[in-house]
Amino acid sequence: MKTQLLIAAVASAFLSLPVQAEVYRQVDKDGNVTFTDDPQGKAERVNVKPATTITMPKPETVEQQLDEEDGEIGDQKAYESVTFLAPADDEAFHSGSGNVEFQVASDPGLRQGHRFEITLDGQPVGQTTSGTVSVSNVFRGTHNAGVNVINADGERVFTGESISFTIHRPTVNN
Repeated sequence: MKTQLLIAAVASAFLSLPVQAEVYRQVDKDGNVTFTDDPQGKAERVNVKPATTITMPKPETVEQQLDEEDGEIGDQKAYESVTFLAPADDEAFHSGSGNVEFQVASDPGLRQGHRFEITLDGQPVGQTTSGTVSVSNVFRGTHNAGVNVINADGERVFTGESISFTIHRPTVNN
């Protein structure tokens, strides 16, 4: 229970911090860990990586596209396929740190001004023109990943097939 509370506290601390704030980790005499922006005693500075941000299209833009294309999103004929090269569908693998590198490709190749958007369990986790997106600290278990092609305006122009994969990680209780 302490571990879950600690994880929730750390996540809340990181999510509520301003972009440029410094974060410090403190351990009290009872071994309780606290994260704060006010260093006291023997606090050690923690380097916080910047958050990934993704520009999503406005709802009215998506609705307009749906109306214009008779239910198709964007220019579905621009690509024949968009597929995952890694991980493979239904693959199971060990990742002690929870890092996953997604590799995707399209046929024909990605058009100028377009980029791939990777989703993990329905949430966008990264965009790329190179076809590779790395995601850190993915929880153990089975996940679904999807790939879309996004144009320069942030509009979805093609949706590829989704995959399912399983990550094996050591338990946090050890």
